Amino acid sequence: MANIEGKRYQDANELVEEQDEPVKLREAAGLAKDTATANFDESIDLDLRLGVDPQHADQMVRGSITLPNGTGREVTVLVLASEGKQQEAEGAGADYVGLDEYIERIEEENWLDFDVAIATPDVMGQVGQLGRILGPRGLMPNPKSGTVTMDVADAIEEIKAGKIEFRVDQSGNLHTPIGKASFSPDELYENAQALLREVIRLRPASAGGLYLRSITLSATMGPPVRVDRSSVLSEAR
Repeated sequence: MANIEGKRYQDANELVEEQDEPVKLREAAGLAKDTATANFDESIDLDLRLGVDPQHADQMVRGSITLPNGTGREVTVLVLASEGKQQEAEGAGADYVGLDEYIERIEEENWLDFDVAIATPDVMGQVGQLGRILGPRGLMPNPKSGTVTMDVADAIEEIKAGKIEFRVDQSGNLHTPIGKASFSPDELYENAQALLREVIRLRPASAGGLYLRSITLSATMGPPVRVDRSSVLSEAR
């Protein structure tokens, strides 16, 4: 099995190495899809290296966006709300709905069988105690990402439709899945373009010099495909 996987990666790498220079985003989407040869539906990821210093609060790049073609994966949603909002959450398709019982499970059992947590503002006093567990995993409800809201049904609908959150790490890198290998090249391109436009829009005013330092697309088991930065900037205008 190791030899087969090694041969697959080698063949995929040769495909990418045929490109001497970074390629336009649309071509990169097709190449990333072509390098996905595993026997499962690989994720296609967009990786950025940004010219920011996240150690400074005014250079933190963080946001959310609903990808035009969704993410290709089913998202498990936990809603933490008082009884008055729980029925609304259940009706909107939340996978887990409640409050005290789930806070207890997370604290005592380290239960994390969900992808996104939504909370209503009135219960954040209780939910806040989960910050040490959920925060490092990127699961803590946050008003900036729309996961602390009284519009529970709308939030669930957006997340199920393909809304994602992204946040630059301490080294200035941003890693975000933008679809699956089963997507068409056009669908991957449209998702990547939408995310890049939002990241460009969020450029901190205090970030000097080159902002988009590198852009790559890659399948889960495939090599990175370098994307031409100038073409991305021209298309984002």
